[in-house]
Amino acid sequence: MAFEELTIRESTAGDTKILSLAALEAMNWNGEDRFTYEQLMSKPELSHYLTGWPRAGDFGVIAETKKDVAVGAAWCRTFAADDAGYGFVDVDVPELTVGVFPGHRGVGVGSALIKSLIAHGAARGCRAISLSVEDGNRARALYDRLGFVNVGRNGGSDTLLLEL
Repeated sequence: MAFEELTIRESTAGDTKILSLAALEAMNWNGEDRFTYEQLMSKPELSHYLTGWPRAGDFGVIAETKKDVAVGAAWCRTFAADDAGYGFVDVDVPELTVGVFPGHRGVGVGSALIKSLIAHGAARGCRAISLSVEDGNRARALYDRLGFVNVGRNGGSDTLLLEL
């Protein structure tokens, strides 16, 4: 698929299913089925990325083909310190989640989604955006290219931060 065939639109409350599918792609990035939808939604440390979407302060985007078929999604959500996400930096720094569906990777979809979120975050006055990336995830190169820097470690993952 060529990147030119895509549009990026803002996410709405009706996009929860797309976001959950994208979250599963992000969590199963290595091609193994490490997590199921049931596990995603039953584990608070995972479901808090989606439950109640969108809450005040949440923002996200969906990549779609010309035929309105979703091929990926990215969103940002802030967390309280006692309900921190894997890429938690601070209560006022939204954490990014991004997932691109199989068959649409490696053509700029992830980059377009993240760049759009960065613009949304800057327009909202966010000081930074954070994320967590596991060791060996190929997306790490994309995050590095976009200017994210390592600010911490959580198990087998790095916490990255992009100052806006």
